[in-house]
Amino acid sequence: MNRIFALLLVLGLFLQLPADASGRKRPSNRKVKTDTVYVYSSDTVFIQYPVEVCPEESPMTAAPEEVVPGIEVLENWGFSPLLGKRVGLVTNPSGIDRNLRSTVDILFEAPEVNLVALYGPEHGIRGDVYAGGKVADTRDEKTGLPVYSLYGATRKPTPDMLEGIDVMVYDIQDVGVRSYTFISTLGLVMEACAEKGIEVVVLDRPNPLGGLKVEGCYVEQPFNSFVSQYRIPYVYGLTVGELAVLINEEGLNRGQLGNQDPVKCRLTVVPMYGWKRDMIYSETRLPWVLPSPNIPTAETSIHYSTAGICGELYHFLSVGVGYTLPFWTFGAPWIDAVRLKEKLDGYNLPGVEFRTIYYKPFSGSYAGKLVQGVQYFFTDYEAANITLIQFYVMQAVLEMYPARKPFEHVGLFDKVCGTDYIRKVFGKRYLVDDIIDYWNKDVEDFREMSKKYYLYRQ
Repeated sequence: MNRIFALLLVLGLFLQLPADASGRKRPSNRKVKTDTVYVYSSDTVFIQYPVEVCPEESPMTAAPEEVVPGIEVLENWGFSPLLGKRVGLVTNPSGIDRNLRSTVDILFEAPEVNLVALYGPEHGIRGDVYAGGKVADTRDEKTGLPVYSLYGATRKPTPDMLEGIDVMVYDIQDVGVRSYTFISTLGLVMEACAEKGIEVVVLDRPNPLGGLKVEGCYVEQPFNSFVSQYRIPYVYGLTVGELAVLINEEGLNRGQLGNQDPVKCRLTVVPMYGWKRDMIYSETRLPWVLPSPNIPTAETSIHYSTAGICGELYHFLSVGVGYTLPFWTFGAPWIDAVRLKEKLDGYNLPGVEFRTIYYKPFSGSYAGKLVQGVQYFFTDYEAANITLIQFYVMQAVLEMYPARKPFEHVGLFDKVCGTDYIRKVFGKRYLVDDIIDYWNKDVEDFREMSKKYYLYRQ
């Protein structure tokens, strides 16, 4: 334990180094980065400093296998990156510590921190805006601070919004899926801050899918959008801090449409303590506060990756949104649930089992109608191809009901997939075998490339 405390102390000292100190120590086997400040957790071996002081006690306390989020690590280090600076904060209700204290309140109440402005992504700072609703500029009732909307007239902070800001802090729980808009907000914030010379500090949080799952193809032009902003797989296996470093260093921050010259900002990642790559969220012992209305539990993050693409076909299948099981079902009033389960069982898909389900959604295209279909459960999460399950369900449904047309209303389907290839090829015969190679074609390339940005071990 003394070794851990010493490493934490040393990392605290490292945080106080100037952000542009080009002479700071670097591991000999890694390329020197001049724009990104790496702040690593005590689990990593990339940076080692001589330890001269070994304290007997530390305010950082965690039980074995308990994860400490970046906001608490920052607080334990006395808010070192923020001292003497005017601070902006991008967050929402998911930005909390282990005692459910909001990052807004922690920074506002810290006498050493001068928090001067808040920035609200989709759903708002306090989570009071429903999916797709516009967030307005306002004042936070509790702190009185100005709140600037990043999901209204603009999704990128304007120069006026950033006036008087020296450092921008980002603290939002991600779900590990490319189409979730908060990571797009992060990139636009990094872009705006780069243009103004403002440092960005990302407070790291777990990837609820774990750090080992990588699935889906890269985004292709012209399908870059707010729901597919970066050239990364659909499931990318990185924490938000790791992703921030990757898009900064690999030149992936090219604007919302992916057609601009790459932009790099001055970036600091404050790590978690205790997280490992093979952890899903339920193993972190952290409380879960829903980052958006249809992600009420940590497990729903996995469900979102499993059914969210299909869910873009609003008039085809219900995926449980508008009922109590968002992204956890596949059904429709015209489906025979028993036959669908039998068809899916016959595929022998690894790591997943299905049961029949009958329900009436409260809202959506099938509101008030009896829906029949299946609910799925993971029996071996590591073995399951989580994103392909929805395509196998669509295959089974179209084998049973070939007259149904899933792509009459495409919605955001192509943008979420990052390509129109999936829709065009799958739509010919509705066979997963026709798209599986394309869907997986970039996985190993990305996995190998992203390893150099890992902050945590398995």
